[in-house]
Amino acid sequence: MMDNNKKTVIEKRIMKVGENLKKNNMEFYYAETKLDVAAIVKGLIKEGDVITHGGSVSMLECGVRELISSPEYRYIDRSKAQSPEEIKQVYRDAFSADVYISSANAITEDGVLYNVDGNSNRIAAIAFGPDSVIIIAGYNKIVRDLDEAEVRVKTEAAPPNCVRLECPTYCRETGECVSLSKAGHQISDGCSGDGRICCNYLISAQQRHKGRIKVIIVGEELGY
Repeated sequence: MMDNNKKTVIEKRIMKVGENLKKNNMEFYYAETKLDVAAIVKGLIKEGDVITHGGSVSMLECGVRELISSPEYRYIDRSKAQSPEEIKQVYRDAFSADVYISSANAITEDGVLYNVDGNSNRIAAIAFGPDSVIIIAGYNKIVRDLDEAEVRVKTEAAPPNCVRLECPTYCRETGECVSLSKAGHQISDGCSGDGRICCNYLISAQQRHKGRIKVIIVGEELGY
């Protein structure tokens, strides 16, 4: 159980981020624990919705997959795709889904989402397509700014994801991106391996379509 003093400080930071997300035309929801997330998501979807998601560890930790697998919804289950053609079709189908569920690689204190992808189906769907995008993120995804977001991805997100996805990369072997050892490196610098997962970058600042993106921040650590 988390120390109450630490919890108070974390909640204050989450609420600050939440207010800035709302200023950027995104909806904000606070879940005290991961057990509270599914109920919030249920309130954001409706019967008959076509729902799919990215490869989110955070979503799986919160039991959301069990929720959307209900017959109430039309769930596009990416895990059932077997061939490369089927996988590509699932990615394309996400654009016409009613709801897309994902996490974020980082969320800045001023309410900006930062995401980096290899195949980039996830960041493509976050940027455009589904009418509703639900982001689920533990408080550990909060960073001060985009510079800190870059470091977080290159040290805390990409390396374990490369292990999970069995991608042969420099960061999988060393624990951090090769670019961090270079003076004056750019945000897009990285390895040149075929398994690289940091290929395309999405910064979601103030949104034109108010409320399309909903962000649930959880008062626990989730995902990578």
